[in-house]
Amino acid sequence: MDNREAACEAILFYYGAPLAIPKLAKLLGCTPKECRETLDALSARYVADAARGLFLLIHNEEATIGTKPELKSFLESLMKEEFQESLTPAALEALSLVSYLGPVTRATIDYIRGVNSTFTLRNLLLRGLIDRAPAEKGGGYEYRASVEFLKHMGIARVEELPEYEKYRTFYRDFELAGAPSKTPAAPQI
Repeated sequence: MDNREAACEAILFYYGAPLAIPKLAKLLGCTPKECRETLDALSARYVADAARGLFLLIHNEEATIGTKPELKSFLESLMKEEFQESLTPAALEALSLVSYLGPVTRATIDYIRGVNSTFTLRNLLLRGLIDRAPAEKGGGYEYRASVEFLKHMGIARVEELPEYEKYRTFYRDFELAGAPSKTPAAPQI
């Protein structure tokens, strides 16, 4: 695997959602045509290696990495197990950020948490606690609290969350000015 293919794979893995090919090309420092060639080569590697559990999906000029459909039975048991468990501290942290910041991008959540939140956000989406919509700026998606979450919390709007204004203001200042000098503890939901 050449360096561009490896970088492409790493970017798609980190992004965790379909990424527009022109944006991927920009991140790779190449033309969209060269990016498409890199994607084709990476896809061929996935197809050629039957022992791999991933494949490359390209649709509507967007690319993403997915799990091979023939491995569905292994993933179904994992998903069933996830739904039987309580939310993890990581899921509660991400849910708090989405609730207080929403609409918010995964990149912002990742930056604040300091870790990749793709799996955690997917889990929250599957549980119906958050919603995802195309971002207004820059592509990707924005996340917000779902109606199901509001019903579960017994509130009509996110503004009714404990100390909503305090945390909303803090996080918006954080986003605009960079890291603050004093970080309050994340709100508990």
